[in-house]
Amino acid sequence: MESRILRDYRYYLRMERKLSPNTVAAYGRDVSDFLDAAELEPRAIRSEDIVRYLSTRGDLSKRSQARLLSGLRSFFDWLILEGERKDNPCDRVDAPKLGRYLPAVLSVDEVTAIIDSVDTASGTWTALRDRAILEILYGCGLRVSEACGLLISHVYLAEGFVRVVGKGDKERLVPLGEMAADAFARYLDARPPAAEPAFDDVAFLNKNGHPLSRVAIFNLVKKQALVAGVNKEISPHTFRHSFATHLIENGADLRVVQEMLGHESILTTEIYTHIDAATWQRSILEHHPRR
Repeated sequence: MESRILRDYRYYLRMERKLSPNTVAAYGRDVSDFLDAAELEPRAIRSEDIVRYLSTRGDLSKRSQARLLSGLRSFFDWLILEGERKDNPCDRVDAPKLGRYLPAVLSVDEVTAIIDSVDTASGTWTALRDRAILEILYGCGLRVSEACGLLISHVYLAEGFVRVVGKGDKERLVPLGEMAADAFARYLDARPPAAEPAFDDVAFLNKNGHPLSRVAIFNLVKKQALVAGVNKEISPHTFRHSFATHLIENGADLRVVQEMLGHESILTTEIYTHIDAATWQRSILEHHPRR
């Protein structure tokens, strides 16, 4: 049975910090595993105990170890807020050194090929739905969870924008291009009724009239990439990365891209300037006579 302290910590993450359910689950699991292994009261944990535990987790990548340490740091910060501790033992633990992560990015031609690979000529509503999903993933840079939760009432076709509810229930407005708007309008015309009134406003439905799942959208992206002959390991998030990268390559202001992606910090958005730099660096090296 979960201890009271872990239940209270999860509640704090969910209600006060407004973290996503996935993050709450991951942080809670990491702290629970650590406390089980340490076999000590949280007040008695020292920096040495954390270092020792991390050294036993050779099964984790450096990135996963960094996430684990982040969860533990958050937990001990919370204990300080609760008056249970006066210090955070993680402050004296060095985080693993990480290389800068550059996500996979599709070219404009690859994006077009994947979207065009959906056979809308068949006239089926599911094909029109799949085309609309891909157009909106790329055209608006949505997270897969945001696409799953998209409401019809939040898509303003005439005005040309979408109201997106992102992480922590924060809302943002994202412009909706003509191609994405047209694909969405065609899908709406063919969309069957939802299975229940509660789903009437949900944009993307499965064949049973229920909201489409994250897994279904992952499978859609992988399937259409295969059909299009795009041999890259991609996911729905690849469309979001590509959306941001292509905007910056074409001169969009970094702050504007930050707003459209819903990033809290500009530092998160800056990753896409590094992707752009990596692209032209490869191009120069490929064509330089003394590479």
